[in-house]
Amino acid sequence: MLLLFCLLFTAVAMAGPRYGFKWREVERKGVDIFIAVDCSKSMLSPDIKPSRLERAKREVMDLLSMLEGDRIGLVPFAGVAFIQCPLTLDYNAFYLFLKDLSPGYIPLGGTNMAGAIDAALGGFSEKDDTKKAIILITDGESTGGDPIESAKRAQKKGVKIFCIGVGSEEGVPVPEEGGGFKKDKNGKIVLSRLDEATLKEIASITGGDYVRSVAGDMDLDRIYRKNILGSMERKAVSSGREKVWEDRFQWFLGPAVLFLALAMGIPSAVRSEYFVNCPDNPHDSDGSGK
Repeated sequence: MLLLFCLLFTAVAMAGPRYGFKWREVERKGVDIFIAVDCSKSMLSPDIKPSRLERAKREVMDLLSMLEGDRIGLVPFAGVAFIQCPLTLDYNAFYLFLKDLSPGYIPLGGTNMAGAIDAALGGFSEKDDTKKAIILITDGESTGGDPIESAKRAQKKGVKIFCIGVGSEEGVPVPEEGGGFKKDKNGKIVLSRLDEATLKEIASITGGDYVRSVAGDMDLDRIYRKNILGSMERKAVSSGREKVWEDRFQWFLGPAVLFLALAMGIPSAVRSEYFVNCPDNPHDSDGSGK
C-alpha cells in the first residue's frame, strides 16, 4: 500500500502541477515577422510531396523552433488576404492557425500578393521601432492589385520582404480538391505559372531577398539566420507583463519520498521489534512460547 501511494504521488509530481502565479515584466529582443502563405488551389500540386502547401507549412513549423523573442503572425491569401493570426510570442497559438490552412481555406480563387503584403503591413505596430519583415510564400502569378506598389509602401515603412517562389515558370495544371484539374470557360486546363520577375522585384525594392524553392526546400532557415538575424537589428522592446505560474511538484515529491522510505524501512524494523517483544514468540529461549 505504501508503494502504491509512493507511485501515485510521484506520478502527480512528474505531471508538473502548478498553483498560484506572479506577474513578471517581459522584455523581448527580436523582430516582427508576418508569414504570408499562398492558399490557392494550385498549392495542391503534387510536384512537391505531399503538396506545395503542406511542404510550406512544414517548413514554417521548423522555423518556429528557431524563433526566440521574435513575434510572428500569419496571413493566408488566395483571391483575398487577411490576418489569421496577429503578431504574437505564443508560437503554440500560431501553430494551431497554421496547421488548419488548406487550399479551400479561402473560397475566392486567385493569387492576391498585393493584398497579402498590405494585410501584413496593417498588422505591424508603428508605436515602436522593432525591425519588421514579411516572408511571402507563393507559387503563382499575381491576379489582384499591384504587388509592386505594395512593395514600395513596405519600403517606405522600413519593412523587408523575403519572397519564396514555389512552382514552375512553365506552368502546371491547377488541381481541384475533388479530382481533375481546373478549367477555364472554354474548357481548357488552367496553368499556374510562377512569376519570378515580380517576386524578385518585390524583394529588391524592400531590401529583402528572393529564393526559388528547389525540390521543396524553401530555405526558410537560411532566410531567417542569414537575412533576418544577420542583417536586421534585434532591439529590446518591452512587451508588458506575463503571468508566471508557480511550480508545485515539490508538494507531491516530498510525500512520495516519505512513502518510499516507509515502504523500504519500516517493515523490517516492525518485524524485528515484533519478534523480540511478542509474548507468544515461539523462539523464546525456554521454548515455552510464554
